[in-house]
Amino acid sequence: MSLNDVKSIFLVAGARPNFMKIAPLVRALRADGRLGWQLIHTGQHYDRDMNDVFFEELGIPKPDVFMGCGGGSHAEQTAKVMVGFEALCLERKPDCVLVVGDVNSTLACAIVAKKLQIPVAHVEAGLRSGDRSMPEEINRLVTDAISDLFFVTEPSGVEHLVREGKSLSAVHHVGHVMADNVLYQAAQSPVVSYSAPCEVAEFKELYGRGRYGVITLHRPSNVDDGSTFSAIGGALREFSRELPLIFPVHPRTRSNLERFGIDLGARITLVGPQPYMSFLNLWKDAGVVLTDSGGLQEETTVLGVPCLTLRENTERPITLDEGTNVLVGTNPHAILREARAVLAGRGKCGRRPKLWDGRAAERIVSTLVRELGVI
Repeated sequence: MSLNDVKSIFLVAGARPNFMKIAPLVRALRADGRLGWQLIHTGQHYDRDMNDVFFEELGIPKPDVFMGCGGGSHAEQTAKVMVGFEALCLERKPDCVLVVGDVNSTLACAIVAKKLQIPVAHVEAGLRSGDRSMPEEINRLVTDAISDLFFVTEPSGVEHLVREGKSLSAVHHVGHVMADNVLYQAAQSPVVSYSAPCEVAEFKELYGRGRYGVITLHRPSNVDDGSTFSAIGGALREFSRELPLIFPVHPRTRSNLERFGIDLGARITLVGPQPYMSFLNLWKDAGVVLTDSGGLQEETTVLGVPCLTLRENTERPITLDEGTNVLVGTNPHAILREARAVLAGRGKCGRRPKLWDGRAAERIVSTLVRELGVI
């Protein structure tokens, strides 16, 4: 094969949830060696906490292109990415554009590639919450409507895509690159040095493994509505009397705590956003995780940590059917009931789903090699 025959893929990353999914793909592409690739960072998340630290800790190389398209409303951000990515595609002419997840960059780059008649591969395709008030759901629906290859994490994704008219030959149930990353990084954590903020290290040392809980909250439906956030906060404060909790707080969430006058009490420790390895080493040793994050539902299932999801729906039903996740909604009584069940040893016992074995990225690369006609 000559250099001119090498097929080239754009790997698109833009926001913090993308980085954990790109890292295993980079490792798999390097190991396979049959495809050329370029890492395109749209800059959707552009501060150091959301960007540089994650690249360093996950071993992701410096992007080939950093577009710097962060900031603005959903429409402004999407438009900036589309304009910049179109120029890049016209200049470099990739043979395939691979997008991951459901952030604005995923949607924007998929649209541009499709209009330029460049094949689009979507990793984490087919997930559906059924809630179109979530920006991520719109991004998922539109991206899947125009993609050519679909890499699916769980059976429900296959079912959704087939129901929406996709050919089974284009849908590949490969497992989950998020699981690849968690298993890989968890194996590294005992032997690599990571810089945990002092307050996090002190918290873990004070309480010990399994004797604390972790909170994450960032969804607008939970933290932008004063009555909802106050109700959740009250339940968390009450539960913290029975189990100390630590809360890495998203900047908007912290602002709304102050705005709505929510006092979480002395048994909930508030800390800033965490680097990847610091946060992994925090939640993997927790007795319970209370979250509204999509990715954390999956990560806790991978490592067998009890997870209570403070949402009315989830696009990741396998974490409920097979994993350690329980959907508790935002009702304070339900939150307390399920949290106390975990504390009493009556929490849900789950298992790691099929194909969440650390080899999803390898399967994706093998499929891309075949589909792009590389011999």
